Amino acid sequence: MAEKIRPELLSFLTSDAAPVRILVVESLSYLHDLRAMFPRAELYAVTADAYEAELNVPEGVRWQILDYLVVPLPYTNSFFDYIISDLALEQADNPQDIAAGFSMFLKETGALLTSFRNIRHWSILQNLMDGHYYNIVSRLYAKREFENLLYASFYKSVRVQQQQRKAPEGLLARLIDAGFENEQDDLETEFYLVRADRSMPELALLKSMYTQKERAYMVRLIHRIEYDVESAAAVVGLWELMDQLFVFPAYMASLVRETVVHTEAFYCRLGMYAEERHDFIHEMLRVSVAESVDPTDRERYSLLLREYIK
Repeated sequence: MAEKIRPELLSFLTSDAAPVRILVVESLSYLHDLRAMFPRAELYAVTADAYEAELNVPEGVRWQILDYLVVPLPYTNSFFDYIISDLALEQADNPQDIAAGFSMFLKETGALLTSFRNIRHWSILQNLMDGHYYNIVSRLYAKREFENLLYASFYKSVRVQQQQRKAPEGLLARLIDAGFENEQDDLETEFYLVRADRSMPELALLKSMYTQKERAYMVRLIHRIEYDVESAAAVVGLWELMDQLFVFPAYMASLVRETVVHTEAFYCRLGMYAEERHDFIHEMLRVSVAESVDPTDRERYSLLLREYIK
């Protein structure tokens, strides 16, 4: 008999005093722990079960009765820091619509915490071998299929944790002998817990430090420098903005790496019109050498750094 998922999605989060907004969809048992972990958070909940809400929604939580699978959520775009819902896509007729819909309500730095039942778990395969399939009204997923669904629904980073239930003695060997791969104990993973972020982790940090308007203006000036559109004035404007916002070299280096295509041209113009900022630019390049994962990028920044030191 299939086990019930253990509610452990909060393991993806760290307690914080920030005034975040969190929406819990159906998984109301998380609300009490969320109140303890995030004492200043605005907590929201939706459920189709009014009786369940009366029993499990703590005081101060803003909740509504609705079925998220058929009724659009009544919130504004980019409103929540986190949306939390176990097995959220298991009953969905069109799971990508639900996943993409959730992503619209998340901030650029937000994340969906959910889970899914693994169709490759030994218990499912054993039932099929016996001629049974008990999940007629549910959608089951393999790990790669679920990850692809989320990437197609505007999430940029997907992380998973495994919840396992061991196979009876001898069954795992039978499955492997029959041709089933068991990469990372997939055949004994009954549920996957998932954190899907709207942005890559490094971009999420960048986006959390300044407002969207401030970042957009910085990027606009960076692109004007990159493509030599009144680049002298753009360099002056960029330095003025960085002074105003107290932007530090590591931040600007990361922003440039994420937005600039013509790296050499950008740094050439940035240095040409900003000789008094030599130390700042030098530190940007040094950070980019240290943080570049791709060997080609690391070599590019190393060459620029050596050239700049001359």
